[in-house]
Amino acid sequence: MKLNIIYEDNHILVVEKIPNIPSQKDNTNDIDMLTLVKSYIKEKYKKPGNVYVGLVHRLDRPVGGIMVFAKTSKAASRLSDQIRKNELKKTYIAVVNGSLKENKGTWIDYLIKDEKSNITSITTKDKGKEAILDYEVLSELDNISLLKINLKTGRSHQIRVQTSSRGHYIIGDGKYGINKENINIALFAYSLEFIHPTTKVKLAFKLDLPKKYPYNLFNIGI
Repeated sequence: MKLNIIYEDNHILVVEKIPNIPSQKDNTNDIDMLTLVKSYIKEKYKKPGNVYVGLVHRLDRPVGGIMVFAKTSKAASRLSDQIRKNELKKTYIAVVNGSLKENKGTWIDYLIKDEKSNITSITTKDKGKEAILDYEVLSELDNISLLKINLKTGRSHQIRVQTSSRGHYIIGDGKYGINKENINIALFAYSLEFIHPTTKVKLAFKLDLPKKYPYNLFNIGI
């Protein structure tokens, strides 16, 4: 499987994650992004033995978009530190059910994950982890809305739960909503910004939206 390499140097690798491929190996034993990246580096640079690749953040299995991997342990540590400090900016595009009352805003919830069922739900402050995102409505059409979402925290299934709990489940999300169309979830990690772990230069990467339903219903530039 050929990777779409967006950027590469001696320290990091920015790639496009393909929908329905896990970020890392899970109990399905399906091919995963971490293994694909390791194989790419091993083959390209003719490296013997095991190849180090640091997984510093994840995308849910059905979600596609931009990911950054670390090629050294130092880069992994520094990128992970940016994530802990909310300095790594992840922006998503989602197509959700319904029309939102406000065109932009901030949602704050407390989430808890049931590891057995792999389902995240909203709970009280004393039991859950804080989940924060900013959203902006970019367009509305036929009772669905195109949202830009800046993720402030990276909780499991966060965007999916926070939208669904407000009556605006993501189109194609059968776990937290309804997937009548039997399509892939309309959630896409389209933009990533961070400070390079060694050069300290600010880097920003962006992908075009998929040219398929339901994204193609909206004639708007991102």
